[in-house]
Amino acid sequence: MKKRILVWFKSDLRLLDNEVLWSACRDADEIIPVVCIDPRQFEPLPNGLRKTGFFRTVFYLECIQQLKEQLQKKGGDLVVLQGSPEVEIPAFAQKYGVKAVYAKKEIAPEEIAMDAAVEKALWKNEQRFEVFSTSTLYHAVDLPFGIKDIPDVFTSFRKRIEREALVRDPFPIPEMTFTHVPATKIPTSIDLGVPSEVTDERRVMDFKGGELEGLDRLNHYVFESQAVQTYKQTRNGLLGQDYSTKFSPWLSFGCLSPKWIYHEIKRFESEKGANDSTYWVVFELLWRDYFRFMMKKYGNKFFLLNGWKNGNDVPAGHDQTLFDNWVNGMTGDDFVDANMRELKHTGFMSNRGRQNVASYFVHQLQLDWRMGARYFEQQLIDYDVSNNWGNWMYVAGVGNDPRENRMFNVQKQAQQYDPNEKYRKIWLMKS
Repeated sequence: MKKRILVWFKSDLRLLDNEVLWSACRDADEIIPVVCIDPRQFEPLPNGLRKTGFFRTVFYLECIQQLKEQLQKKGGDLVVLQGSPEVEIPAFAQKYGVKAVYAKKEIAPEEIAMDAAVEKALWKNEQRFEVFSTSTLYHAVDLPFGIKDIPDVFTSFRKRIEREALVRDPFPIPEMTFTHVPATKIPTSIDLGVPSEVTDERRVMDFKGGELEGLDRLNHYVFESQAVQTYKQTRNGLLGQDYSTKFSPWLSFGCLSPKWIYHEIKRFESEKGANDSTYWVVFELLWRDYFRFMMKKYGNKFFLLNGWKNGNDVPAGHDQTLFDNWVNGMTGDDFVDANMRELKHTGFMSNRGRQNVASYFVHQLQLDWRMGARYFEQQLIDYDVSNNWGNWMYVAGVGNDPRENRMFNVQKQAQQYDPNEKYRKIWLMKS
């Protein structure tokens, strides 16, 4: 009998530099690529929010569609399951007699618990569950310290990483032999019960999900426009598609590999030369790694009011009117309101905007930072669990920030980054 391995695609929706896929093709005679859409990720929560809002839902479904098409061109297909992964994945694996399920290794507590449930069910049928790290620039085993010893200050982490660790080479797209199973369909956002939104013409760019779209964006930013050469100077911008990389939506769903981005930047540097800006893109990828490793270190503390800094005096209140005004861009602070309306109507906001609206939420409105983080989780097209919660902890002063009372002067920030009020005028002219 041929050895079959089920490749469970999660937030690693790509063929290039995917160790899960590469390892499965190495170890199996045939593979069955599978994605499992969990309806719990789209249902309304008791607090009135959703884990996944419209913009990220659409992007996610586009990612799945493009992956399906890529696999079809290779002679296979993507099986789309709907339901709880701890039920659907083992049942499908049992039905098709697979020897093992290969999947991405998780770092967030909820996802770790789900994987444990999947593994338990598989073991009952004598099927293995193997996981691989696919989401970071540096592999955890290559760090110069164990996870529990990772420095709690980013600068200390960065200096040792840059001095002592190396980025691995990307995995190529493997040759694939498939087990053919009945075709399945991808649901729509309506099927998933997610209310539709109108596409806003003021959006910073038209984000389309999928690996090929992500690779196109990478090529455009680095090689075509060469905007990477001025990233450090423009990264705090508010308008236009090239003030920053905009890689984050594709990174969040694993359509782009951070290792691939790194090696493409190194290729650009070898051709055009390195500068502070090309370095700074890698610097930002390192911050992304850092939050992932810190979540692995601190686990559930990422979701506590005091983070992992016990005893800090942080706001814990909730005022629904203040919260709703913040969500809808009706606080009365024009810079906060402009940014929040962009987020509401497009699912995206600049990094500079995110820092300001989060600081305003915590320090001016005196609200529980976790509700702000939960709204970002619903709304952001590029939501990433460790990045989102790590950055909110940072602003609230309960995470990776050596300084106390990190509070932005929002109007000073507005004058510095939107001196002619162009951004504010665009987003406050209508809602």
